[in-house]
Amino acid sequence: MKIKKILKKFWFLIWEDDSFKGWVFSIIFIFLFVKFIFFPLLSLVTGTPLPLAIVESCSMYHDGNLFSNFDNWWDRHDEKYEKFNITKEQFYNFKMKNGFNKGDILFILGTKPESIKVGDIIIFNAGQRNPVIHRVVKIEKEENYLFFSTIGDNNNEQASFEKKISEDKIVGKAVFKIAPYLGWIKLVFYEGQKPIQERGLCKEF
Repeated sequence: MKIKKILKKFWFLIWEDDSFKGWVFSIIFIFLFVKFIFFPLLSLVTGTPLPLAIVESCSMYHDGNLFSNFDNWWDRHDEKYEKFNITKEQFYNFKMKNGFNKGDILFILGTKPESIKVGDIIIFNAGQRNPVIHRVVKIEKEENYLFFSTIGDNNNEQASFEKKISEDKIVGKAVFKIAPYLGWIKLVFYEGQKPIQERGLCKEF
C-alpha cells in the first residue's frame, strides 16, 4: 500500500501538478527518462550508439529542400559524379535523393560494412567534434577490408578525411528523416560558435 501511495503521489507530481514545483520535476523526469532509458534502449534496438542524428551543416542540402527539383539539381552537380561513374538514373534511385537540411533529425541504424552500397548515406567518425553524414560514392576492398569514399550532395569536392574511410569509422547508416528542422531547437544555442559562413539557413553552394 505504501508503494502504491508513493507511486500515486509521484504520478500527480509529474503529470498533474500545475505548480512551479510540479513543472520543474516534470522537466527533470523527462530529461532523465530520455537520457538514461529511451536513448539506451533505442541504441540497443538500432545497433548504434547514435540512433538519432541532428544535421548540423548544409553539406547535404538541395536548393528548395523538400520541394527540390531533382532534374535541375542534377544539371548543376552532374560533373562531380561523373568521375565516380554515377549516372543520373542511379542517383535518382538513391535513398533521400533530395538530400536534407540543416536541423533535420535522421534515424540511424547500425549496419555491417559489407551491407553498405554506393548511394547510401552513412554517418562516420572523422576526428572532428561530431560525426559526419555524407553519401557514399565509392567502395574499395583491400585485403578483405572495406574503405568508403563519400561526398556531400551540396559540396563541390571531397574533404581529405572522406576519401578513404575505414570500416571501423562507420557509426551507422541514415535510413529516413524523422523531423525536418526540429533539431534547430538544439542548434540555435551553438550557431554563434560557428564561422560566419556556416551560420544560418542553408543555400546551395
